[in-house]
Amino acid sequence: MLLIRIIFFSLFLISSVHAQIPFTGTTAEPEQSSAPVEESATAIDDLVRILEDDAARAALIDRLKQAAPEAEEATPTEDAPADLSIARQLAEYTRGVAEGASTSVRSIGTALANIQGIFSGVVSADGAALREFAINIGLLIAALFGSFLVFRLIANALAGIVASRVADGGIVARFVGLATVVLIDAASILLAWGLGYVLALNFGTTSRGQMGINQSLLLNAFLVVEMTKLAVRLVLVPRFPSLRFLPVNDGNAAYWSFWSGRIVSLLGYSFMFVAPMLSGLVSRPAGGAVQVLAMATSVTIGVIITLQNKDDVRNWLSEISERRDNDGLGRLLTAIGRYWHVLVIVYLLAILVVWFANPDSALPFMIGATIQSAFAILVGSLVVGFITRFVSAGLSLPDDVKQRLPLLEARLKSFVPAVMRVVRWVVIAAVVVAIAQAWALFDFAAWIGTDEGLAVAGSVVSAALIILAAIVLYVVVASWVEYRLNVNFGRVPTSREKTLLNLFKNAFTIALVVFGSMLALAQIGVNIAPLLAGAGVVGLAIGFGAQKLVQDIITGIFIQFENIMNEGDVVAVGQWSGVVEKLTIRSVTIRDLSGTVHLIPFSSVDQVSNMMRGFSYHVAEIGVAYDSDIDQVKGAMHEAFERLMQTEHQDEILDDLDMQGVTAFGDSAITVRARIKTLPGKQWGVGRRYNEIVKLVFAEQGIEIPYPHVTYVPAGGGSAPKAPPQVTGGDRPSGGDLSGSE
Repeated sequence: MLLIRIIFFSLFLISSVHAQIPFTGTTAEPEQSSAPVEESATAIDDLVRILEDDAARAALIDRLKQAAPEAEEATPTEDAPADLSIARQLAEYTRGVAEGASTSVRSIGTALANIQGIFSGVVSADGAALREFAINIGLLIAALFGSFLVFRLIANALAGIVASRVADGGIVARFVGLATVVLIDAASILLAWGLGYVLALNFGTTSRGQMGINQSLLLNAFLVVEMTKLAVRLVLVPRFPSLRFLPVNDGNAAYWSFWSGRIVSLLGYSFMFVAPMLSGLVSRPAGGAVQVLAMATSVTIGVIITLQNKDDVRNWLSEISERRDNDGLGRLLTAIGRYWHVLVIVYLLAILVVWFANPDSALPFMIGATIQSAFAILVGSLVVGFITRFVSAGLSLPDDVKQRLPLLEARLKSFVPAVMRVVRWVVIAAVVVAIAQAWALFDFAAWIGTDEGLAVAGSVVSAALIILAAIVLYVVVASWVEYRLNVNFGRVPTSREKTLLNLFKNAFTIALVVFGSMLALAQIGVNIAPLLAGAGVVGLAIGFGAQKLVQDIITGIFIQFENIMNEGDVVAVGQWSGVVEKLTIRSVTIRDLSGTVHLIPFSSVDQVSNMMRGFSYHVAEIGVAYDSDIDQVKGAMHEAFERLMQTEHQDEILDDLDMQGVTAFGDSAITVRARIKTLPGKQWGVGRRYNEIVKLVFAEQGIEIPYPHVTYVPAGGGSAPKAPPQVTGGDRPSGGDLSGSE
């Protein structure tokens, strides 16, 4: 609608300029300008002769020198310096406001006087011109709009058929259907417009093949107005909801299409047809009065529409804010929703007042600034909407990439929303700058062309590129480490590689954050030398005040160099033993057999015992009775080992059974020792299975495994009743037979 206003106002201004130029019908005669030309040629010849004669030239210079002091004396004195006091400035400002208000009031009064002049102008108009208007324009209006009504009925029927056929289709079918409907509607407009031209050229009062200016004004206004209304229908599609892409319900689509069409028709026909026609047929005040009425009516309609939709727009903006969890932008939308109608009404009234006061310059500026602001807001909304939809839709990687890099998708999902939020605020800032540029609040285009502007823009862009490069580097390095640690692809990483790669990732991340921040700050003009000096001082203070931290780091470095333990190893560190879950340069995290996690700083570590290096042994120390046959016991243990080799643990055993024989004589048992060599970390599972088999074999061969037991004798003497034996110690024999009596 604003674009159509500019077209209307431009045509009006052009017609006003042409009306102000008097037309005489004849050109100036050559004889009227011949005398001045001859006098100029004579004066030039006299000056050339004076300059060629040395005496005459010297006399001319003397006369000019004598005239110079007289000119200096006649020069008025310089003005006194301007009074720059606050009172003087306030007086100048209030005077300007008062003069502007007075001009506006006089303009409104003049416009109202022009409305009264319509009647007097019509009465004094030429009767022949009125008859021509009634015949030519009246017939043309009837034929133009009558044919357009018939063509629209046919076009609506055809468009309904097209819409019904593509209603259940996809987005491509709906787009093709909408384009077809628009073409049919445009064809009806062009057919009516063409028929009007044929009638104006062949059936008017002028000679055949010619038309009057008023007929041309009407046809041009019809084409512009109806094409503009077609553009509105293209966006809202009030008649065919199945072809509507804009998320608007049927009621709102019909409402906005109706009022937009009425305002476009009112302004279009008033400014492009009625006002120019009355200016030429009746008088210029009559045309101006029609423009005033059309403008005032349009503003009134706009105010009424704004008040009618005050609550709907506020609720809509509040819903958007709630969906955004009332973040910064959401709170801004809520504040706009409370007062948007006031801003719109003030803006419409300002346009009306400015048009009354200065339609030649102020109004075109406001309309142009409004169009640029609306376009910037539209583009910004589309970009922000696309970014929001992209973020809300999430990021999904192909299955093969997920298998190779399981953590990459989660890592990207953690970075992409943050980056998109920054981009969204950048877009909002760009929209604000564009609006300020449109309203001449800040000349960003001129500032960015200066050396200072280029320097600031280059610094900001360089800092943003450095941060973006740092993020990309982190993702690449973290993904590479993740790929190297993935056991499903490539070579299976060793424990040493796991430890070093994780340490490398942590160190690289810290270095990247530090250097990336420093470089970004340096690009935007921050002097990083004090920061580096401050970091050195802080590091020195930490070195003196945190000796334990320094000891942790130094010990951790040597532990890593000596490769005494890695992630996944079973170690004993100090008084704790368990599986190494995390190993940093400062501490080690161990999870024991009960699942408890222990964080042990290296400063408290005196020794480290690793149970998973190269190979391991299961040491089987089995106690048998003193009357047992030792050779039979050894044979039973070998048989148990052979049965063990038939189980699932056979691939974990590296060598034959290492029988070491009798190693100790206990109180009630003889200890026989044997060792089984296994893969590192497999000795516990192999040992448990071997003990089970030894128990079965000993039971089959009748080999007794003694255990401590007591016999309870009640007080009072008598024969001691027999009682079942009771275990009083651990699994291993720890003493002889404790049976007896008091």
